[in-house]
Order: sequence, then C-alpha cells, then structure tokens
Amino acid sequence: MADPKGFMTTPRQDWPRRPVEERVRDWNEVYVPGALLPIVNRQADRCMDCGVPFCHDACPLGNLIPEWNDLVSRDDWRQAADRLHATNNFPEFTGRLCPAPCEAGCVLAINQPAVTIKNVEAAIADRAWELGLAPPRPPERLSGRTVAVVGSGPTGLAAAQQLTRAGHTVAVYERDDRLGGLMRYGIPEFKMEKHHLERRIEQMRAEGTKFRTSMVVGRDVGASELRTRYDAVVIATGATAWRELPVPGRELDGIHQAMEYLPLANRVCEGDLESSPVSAAGKHVVIVGGGDTGADCLGTAVRQRAASVTQLDIYAQPGTERDEDAEPWPTYPKIYRLSAAHEEARELRTAPAARADARLFAASTLRFTGDGGGHVRSLHLVEVDAARRPLPGTGRTLPADLVLLALGFSGPDRGDGLIDQLGLQMEPRGTIRRDAGFVTSVPGVFAAGDAARGQSLIVWAIAEGRAVAAAVDRHLTGSSQLPAPIGPFDRPMMV
Repeated sequence: MADPKGFMTTPRQDWPRRPVEERVRDWNEVYVPGALLPIVNRQADRCMDCGVPFCHDACPLGNLIPEWNDLVSRDDWRQAADRLHATNNFPEFTGRLCPAPCEAGCVLAINQPAVTIKNVEAAIADRAWELGLAPPRPPERLSGRTVAVVGSGPTGLAAAQQLTRAGHTVAVYERDDRLGGLMRYGIPEFKMEKHHLERRIEQMRAEGTKFRTSMVVGRDVGASELRTRYDAVVIATGATAWRELPVPGRELDGIHQAMEYLPLANRVCEGDLESSPVSAAGKHVVIVGGGDTGADCLGTAVRQRAASVTQLDIYAQPGTERDEDAEPWPTYPKIYRLSAAHEEARELRTAPAARADARLFAASTLRFTGDGGGHVRSLHLVEVDAARRPLPGTGRTLPADLVLLALGFSGPDRGDGLIDQLGLQMEPRGTIRRDAGFVTSVPGVFAAGDAARGQSLIVWAIAEGRAVAAAVDRHLTGSSQLPAPIGPFDRPMMV
C-alpha cells in the first residue's frame, strides 16, 4: 500500500474519452491515446489493500488486484505484468470489454467511487507489450498428447494457450476466416481495435498453438473424426443461437439480427468490403434490446450516419445509485450507466423520441408495418410495467427503415451438426450438458464458455477457458498444475 491515504486524498479519474464529434468520424477506440498512463499511478494509489478484498471474489478469474495496484503505484510494471498475467491470459481484452464486476465489489465502493481497476488493468497490459514483458512462453517439453479446441473466442483461446503451455499439442478450429470469435466480428473496432487480438494470436502461434480457420466442425470436418484424431476435444463455440422476436411484421425486409449487422461493419474495418450491405446510412434505425450488443449497434449506426437511432429497453430506467435493499454491496448493481455509444447518441440527439440518450425504457415492441414493397417502415410499441404488462394509452409509433434485434442468445447454434454428430446431451435451456469436471455426455469431450454456461461476460469466458484447460490436462496426465479459477456450476455473486 504505497499511499495509505490515497483513497481519501485522490478523487476517481477515469480514462478520458475523445470528444464525441471527433470519435464518431472514425472507428478508432473511443479513449484518448496516451492519456491513461499520466493518471493511473495515483488511481492505483486509491486501492486500500483491504484485509478481505472483495474485488477478488467479484472477479471469476481471481485477479490479484491489490497486489498489482500497489506495484503500479510504485511504477513497477514488470512485477505488475507478472501478477496480472498470473490469473488472466488476455488482460487487454478484459481491460476494454469487461463491465468490471470487480469495481462493484471494491470495498471503497461502499461509500465512495470505486478504484478504477479496469483502467489499471488495461494500463498494465498495454505497458507490458510496450516494454516487451509479454513474450511467448512455449513449453519446455511436449507431452505427446493432442487436443482440439473448437472455437476461437476468449474461452477457446484461453484454453488453447493454457494447454499449449502445459506441453500438449493443440489445434484450434474456427469457422470464420479470421480468429477471435465475437471479439473479431461482434465487438466493434471503436470498443477494441483488432491489433490487440492479432498480438495475442501471434504470441500463441510462437508458443506452438495451431490454428485452422474457415473450418466448420460438423461440416468441413466431421465431429466424430475430430474425436478420433485427438486425445481430447474442447467445445468452446459460444452461444450464437440468437433469440427471435415473434411479432406481426417480423418477415418484412430491413429487420435484421444484431449479429447479421455488426460483422458486416467489422468486415468494412478489416478491408473486406468497401461498404456494408446492411448499412444505417441515412436511415431511421430502431434497436430492440437494451444490453451491450444493442449499444454496439447504436455506436455503429451513429458512425454510419443514420438519420436517427433509437434503442428500446423493456426494463424500466434504473436509478443512478445502488439499491442497497435489492442489490447490496458487493453484488453487481443494475444502475443507469452511460456507455460511450449512449454518450454519443445523447450529444448528437440521435433519438428525438427519447428522454435520456437514445433509449426508450419500459418499451415493448407490438408489431412492424411496411410499405407496398415489403420493407419495414414503422415500429409500433407500448410502455409496460415491471411485469411487462402493457399500459393502456401508451402506444406510439417510431419511423423505422432498419430494425436491429439485440435480444441475446439462447445457446450454441446446432446448424453445423457438431452437437448432433457427437450425440451430446443438452440442458433444457439449450446449452451443452456437462459434469463437475467440464466433461460432456461423451467421454473425452469437454464443453466450456457460453456454449455450456449460457450467455455471459468475457471475464467468465476466460475463466472457463482456464478452468477447462486444467480439467483436460488432468484427464490426459492424471494430475494438473494449471489453475482452475471456477467450477462449471459457479455463478456471479447475487442476493
């Protein structure tokens, strides 16, 4: 604890964002480049080095947060990078994409703004690359055992890196033409520039991990063939089966799933397309769904110069302070948060019908109507109460030339045949069934991440990847020294 009074003398200061008018004209990350390092030491000084640090428990990775806060406050970047990478394979991802449940569990957050844990994490990760503190770590010897990992999202990559470093020969199969899963084509460039992802993939290649892109397991290579060829198989395909909105007019043109829309915008940034075939340019856009994916659609539509963008959230607008009775510290509270995309929409006044940023809260879609050509032109909605019952007299109509459905995901997509070819048992909610050792109903086949847990956060995805790697290592060798931060049935801290 470098400054025992830091939490009393230093106010919270977040990584500043670039001006809205500037950042919506490009696809670069929203933060001011180089503006984090000058402030991060004093922000790390705000950590109280608690005797019982609840940030540990709030983070499924068990990140050693007080330790690396203290090291950053002392400018010891080498030791800070070592302590951070001891529990997290990809801190530059979580430092940008995780909603930071660790900050909700910060003891300081009981009566003050929490320590900027997420910003400190991003600073350590970026500094580690700048100073050459994240070299490849190939194994000293090979085990002679082989593992196939299906899916290259955060779970698959974490599992593959851990198993490779343990000495196993690992091949990652990815159905897309590039690696990264949703981090590649689902997360917009303005939230995480893809060079962060490329750097880690090159590190993994140097360590010995093999990658097979444009390979759909179940179609391009049979699932049973994969099971025969490798000593173990890890299914980390994510939860990509999107939820539908079964209301009248859903069949109209111009209504798309978020994950039909976002990948095209990312492909433009990758240079694959000159422009997106599903663009918001000049259109009245309505996004149905109030979560992070909806916010990603919002920021993307703003950059594509939409005529207007409105986001519908079926939940009532939360308050700005934690409800201590319903969601006491240290649980992650549902409060009003202003993401970068919502800040942009508020300043640019993209949604004339909304009272706060671009969101209409407690709003439920009734139906869509279109023109004579079968293209959507209007969305009809109604306000609802806490039980989602329509409130009489609250119906309204929004112009809608493009509707984006961001309603979440129910489980892994079964269209490729992987699950059926292996004969995997499924849970009633649509996820892959597994036991306490991450093993599916088929011996030697493991399941991890959203495919088995259900839709979750990136920090849980990485924790699942590390944990399933330990389970596979134990299966192959009889024991394991790899860390297992969570079990398959662990859940976030809740009331």
